[in-house]
Amino acid sequence: MCEGGINTGQVKMAVAMVDDSLALAQKWLEQLHNLADQGHRHATSTELAQVSVALGEARQKLEDAVDKLGVVDGDVTVERL
Repeated sequence: MCEGGINTGQVKMAVAMVDDSLALAQKWLEQLHNLADQGHRHATSTELAQVSVALGEARQKLEDAVDKLGVVDGDVTVERL
């Protein structure tokens, strides 16, 4: 980041790292959801499934945010705010 503007390439990379973390958490939650369902813990399974869906929605919002940056891979621009 720089004073008076942002390095959009850095923002894109930072968002990608957050997305990777959420993807891993979503994968684990889906596994826990399946285990709870197989163990006949349907209320727990339902809650875990809903959290997984919420993470999917959050990941979509991250993708939308990156799309709005208008940055092409390898392109670095500075925009004044």
